[in-house]
Amino acid sequence: MQVSSANTSQPWQLQMFRRSLKKQLKLDALLKFVGDAGDKDFLLITCGDNNGALNWHFRAHGGQWVWGDVAGENLAEMGGLLGEPVNRVEQDHFPFADAQFDCVVSIDVLEHLADDQPFLHELGRVLRPDGQAIVTVPNGDPKLLANRIKWRLGMTPDVYGHARPGYTVPELRESMVQAGFVPVGNGGYSRFFTELIELLVNFGYVFVLSRKKEDSASGPIAPTSSSELKTHGAAYRLYSLAYPILRLVSKLDRLLPASANNAVIVTALKPGTEASKR
Repeated sequence: MQVSSANTSQPWQLQMFRRSLKKQLKLDALLKFVGDAGDKDFLLITCGDNNGALNWHFRAHGGQWVWGDVAGENLAEMGGLLGEPVNRVEQDHFPFADAQFDCVVSIDVLEHLADDQPFLHELGRVLRPDGQAIVTVPNGDPKLLANRIKWRLGMTPDVYGHARPGYTVPELRESMVQAGFVPVGNGGYSRFFTELIELLVNFGYVFVLSRKKEDSASGPIAPTSSSELKTHGAAYRLYSLAYPILRLVSKLDRLLPASANNAVIVTALKPGTEASKR
């Protein structure tokens, strides 16, 4: 399905990505941690809020990529975009061999899990010695203004299908240390203005558009399949018209400090010959 009359040769997932402020920031931030992909073997794991566009852009960056998703939603459509399968991944057992990858990227998975340790241990199992894990999660700090607004409006973690609000950087580092990793860096993305725009879009989808559904209690907070996008096509076209203005508003984030990031990233190494010397 096409979502715009412009550039009609482009798949709908990539067209949506071009109008997703937060996903673009997410990709840019994560690629800085990935660095030069070379001929490395990568695994990307997501958890439902993914239509394959992020995968497509990671693959274009270089390296050899394998895909997994914990929620197991829209795997066929994602595979159709990528031209290769997306694996259903159990949170406590990945369908991959020991020490198969040089780098594993986990995007917004841990906040869905009541116990993050089995998943993190699986990340370590499939990594080679000195391999890199890059993990991103929502910032669960209750002092963040965007979080206070979000929760006051009823956009609580359960609405997003989350088992917890998220993690601060120290909390995420500690979880990774418990799983045997050696943290070596951290960062983040999406400050107040971008987060506010994202909140308004999600609020409209969950509490206005999705009220027509019989079951809209939790789960994806934006369309992740062509059928959902088709259902709300008029609303998406309206958002597309407003996008240039919203993009300008999001640039106000540059005035805010890094401590205002509403998503955090921690990168860590699986101990090995080099890591043990650090």
